[in-house]
Amino acid sequence: MNHSPRMKKSNNMEDLNTLSKLFKNKDLLTQALTHRSWVNENPKVRGSNERLEFLGDAILEFLVSKEIYERFPEKEEGYLTALRANLVNTQNLAEIAIKLNVGEKLYLSKGEEEGGGRENPSLLADTIEALIGALFLDKGIDEAHKFLEAHIFSQISEKASGNLKDPKSSLQELIQSQGKLAPRYIVIEESGPDHSKHFVVEVSVESTSLGKGEGRNKSEAEQEAARHALKSLL
Repeated sequence: MNHSPRMKKSNNMEDLNTLSKLFKNKDLLTQALTHRSWVNENPKVRGSNERLEFLGDAILEFLVSKEIYERFPEKEEGYLTALRANLVNTQNLAEIAIKLNVGEKLYLSKGEEEGGGRENPSLLADTIEALIGALFLDKGIDEAHKFLEAHIFSQISEKASGNLKDPKSSLQELIQSQGKLAPRYIVIEESGPDHSKHFVVEVSVESTSLGKGEGRNKSEAEQEAARHALKSLL
């Protein structure tokens, strides 16, 4: 299920074909692009990208944390945490995947593809993390750092100059300013194994649905739901 708006591909010349040239071990790249649904339909061929995603998530958080820690020596932990969240959230990672045309190269089951998997923000974000993990294993931390320099660190100045308040907080303030009851968040769909869950959350105010969001945990899905709600209200 995909509730996010369709994202347009970038005309940027650097796409996944360019990225693939960085890999010495092409099998790592292939595995990074392999969703568990494809593995279920093609058993005993290779594993899914979930382990690479696990590794890439840790590397992403570490390198982004280090970068903003060094760039903003005067800022407190709360600011750095909010800035990091704006850089590594599902929507931002999915947009990077769209720019690189990652969706076109994914190994998906027929059902996942028919369900919009190639444009699913959560799935695309997971794949970017898997690619970061694969780059790290193939070429080391420096190559992973170069990838983040090109696609995430380049956004830091823009993100830092904007509103870092998270969508849930912004929605809460907006609704309270209208004298209404606080927004309610309800999980309407939960799927995937324990180590790789997928949630769909709906946010409503006084029984009126304002938006839905997807994420790899409840908190992330709630933030996405709040983001969509704000777009509908502002």
